[in-house]
Amino acid sequence: MAKLSKKVERVWNIFKNVNSTTRRQWEFINQKGFDFANDNQLTEEDRQDLEDQGMPTFTINRIMPVVEMLNFYATANRPRWNAIGVDGSDVDLAALFSDISDYIWDISNGSSLYGNAVNDCITKSVGYLMVSVDADSDNGMGDVRITQPEPFDVFVDPKARDILFRDASFIIIRKVLPKTHLINLYPEKANVIKKASGGLEGGGDNFTEKSLGPDQKDFSYKDIDESETSTLDGDNDDLIEYYELYEKIKVPYINVFLEQKPSKKEMKLIAKQVQENMQAAEEEFQVKLLEKQKELEGLIQEGKMIPERAQLELKNFQEEGVRQLKEMEEQAIRQMEKQKSTIIQKVVSEAEMKILKKEPEFVDLIVEEVKFFQNRIKYTCVAGDNLLRETVLPENITEYPIIPFHFKWTGTPFPISAVSPLIGKQMELNKAHQLMVHNASLGSSLRWMHEEGSVDTDYWEKYASSPGALLPIRPGAAPPTPVQPAPLSNAFFGIVQEGKQDMEYLAGIFGSMMGDTQTQHDTFRGMLAMDEYGTRRVKQWLRSSIEPALKQMGEVVKQFSQAVYTAHKVFRIVQPNAIQEDKQVEMNVPLYNDFGQVIGKWRDYASGKFDVRIVSGSTMPVNRWAYLDEMKQLLQLGVIDDIAVLAESDIKNKETIVKRKSMYSQMQGQLGQMDEKIKDQAGTIETLERQLVQAGIKNKVMQADVEINKKKEEVKGEIKDQGRTTAAEQKVLREKEKMDSEQRGTRAQNETDKAVDQTKLSLQSIIENTKIEMNRKKALESNKE
Repeated sequence: MAKLSKKVERVWNIFKNVNSTTRRQWEFINQKGFDFANDNQLTEEDRQDLEDQGMPTFTINRIMPVVEMLNFYATANRPRWNAIGVDGSDVDLAALFSDISDYIWDISNGSSLYGNAVNDCITKSVGYLMVSVDADSDNGMGDVRITQPEPFDVFVDPKARDILFRDASFIIIRKVLPKTHLINLYPEKANVIKKASGGLEGGGDNFTEKSLGPDQKDFSYKDIDESETSTLDGDNDDLIEYYELYEKIKVPYINVFLEQKPSKKEMKLIAKQVQENMQAAEEEFQVKLLEKQKELEGLIQEGKMIPERAQLELKNFQEEGVRQLKEMEEQAIRQMEKQKSTIIQKVVSEAEMKILKKEPEFVDLIVEEVKFFQNRIKYTCVAGDNLLRETVLPENITEYPIIPFHFKWTGTPFPISAVSPLIGKQMELNKAHQLMVHNASLGSSLRWMHEEGSVDTDYWEKYASSPGALLPIRPGAAPPTPVQPAPLSNAFFGIVQEGKQDMEYLAGIFGSMMGDTQTQHDTFRGMLAMDEYGTRRVKQWLRSSIEPALKQMGEVVKQFSQAVYTAHKVFRIVQPNAIQEDKQVEMNVPLYNDFGQVIGKWRDYASGKFDVRIVSGSTMPVNRWAYLDEMKQLLQLGVIDDIAVLAESDIKNKETIVKRKSMYSQMQGQLGQMDEKIKDQAGTIETLERQLVQAGIKNKVMQADVEINKKKEEVKGEIKDQGRTTAAEQKVLREKEKMDSEQRGTRAQNETDKAVDQTKLSLQSIIENTKIEMNRKKALESNKE
């Protein structure tokens, strides 16, 4: 074999070190548990021994129902994630993550893969889901995919102590594949794969003995054999070892703070403003210069200063003023540049920083730089003795794409399965049933002890167990004696029942949870209570193992999707129920200016910053009857509407019922009736307003009539009593008439005010009722929307 490259040799050495005795023993134990769960509970040696003893070789598999029920509780519903934006601008992008995760889950057949991973978790102690990129999907644009690697193909750093292996220094996947299959995976590397040879031992035959001793072969993880592989032409295909190594490496980065100076346009504005300020300062200086000149001329005239001194003083004053103006101009420019310039923060790798520092202009902009290290994932792919690929994943991917699902984490990469504690009880039940059936078989088919030659053995073997058979013996010989089997103790049957109960207790899956009517409660409330209390151990497993892994998978999906989905993309999400319409989602929509140039993106998913959380209990099953009863109670309280209840029911043709008999359809009719009622009330209001105006006119007319009658009566009285009454009597009479007239006017006014008040109260009541109806109509329309 040709000399290995250092990178290939390094991958091989990592695999040799991680494939330790502890790892092989853990694989052997959990493969045994997987075989027991799939009813492969007897080795070939055990089977042969039982047949030689005439004992039955059947098994009573009590493990499979436990595995199926645990699978049901963990995979009854698809997991759901919530994304929370870091700031307000990221809220919409965080909501977009839910749609993208649903899309990736659907195109990857995530429910099936998740179910298989949970089954591996229960039977093999750990299951894996892996996030990868299909570069050929979507016409070469790429799609994020979820895959499920075989747990025994994954080798983890033995020093990892995190439940999700986030602190592992490496995770390696080792497979044995035919070359043809590998070429289909990497068609661009076909020549390299064809030239690759062997594995750890340098040949193609020895690596099937990779991890197991001869006593472990029956329950080992079986690699494929060369005799089982062939090409499409019918020829045997060569096998080759294939490694995928994921490592966490520290990459140096620089957090640099740069001073962003103003542009040329901004500099022109700054220069213009400085020029205006300096012009004002120069005008002020010219005035001060004239004042200084007059001051010096006055001193010369008074004889206090000679002309030469005055001329020198004026020259110095002028030079000092010019110097100050120049300093003022420079200071103003610096101050305005400082106000306009901003500090920006950039994160670049150390290699990029070295290249940028070669530019003097860039160095002048640096205000501060902070060095730090960031986790990156390095990927190395090896086929046989050749290196296929070595790369560092995009910078936003900081977590391993392989997510483990443990059943019982032990603080090491070697967890415990749900089946391991049940193997002993399963073997006990198998042996007990085999003994009981064997004992019953011996009791129904007696064995005989006879003197040699006393009977015809062929005849007795054929007819000894036949009803009413006559069995001859030779004359003078002693009759054969039946050999009865030893009776089994009654305690033996109790051991079988206790074994079944022990298995239920160890697994946490009881008969009532599987529909056993003998162990169920009689009342509906009692059944719900048993369902609640009986699943606490399952819920604890989901909360401590499954949900953290699902949260980590959501985080990894976010990192990969932000690295892959950077272009404009439109995709459709099929809704799970028939009431909701399929949803179409659009992301990274380009924004154009008036010249048709791309200036940005709307819903730029790659730039969003948000945290991902798993919805607790989203994968758990829901008690249908209890849930519908709760929904009906919420409907009666007015918390939800009838459409929400209908969506959760199993009634056929839901959408037709929604259109025909939903509350919203009834509200449409009610809104129509309210519209008619409001129109009638509007007409009534107009009528009452007219009546109010007419009442006011009638009041004015009545007051005028009163005044006219008053004047009329006064004139009549004056004419009638002119000759008989004195002036005083006439005055008294006029006063009396005036008082009577005022009393009549007051009574008429009171009656008019009373009528007006009643009319106002009626109008006010109608207006209030109208407002209430209109508000109710608006509320109904908003609920409909």
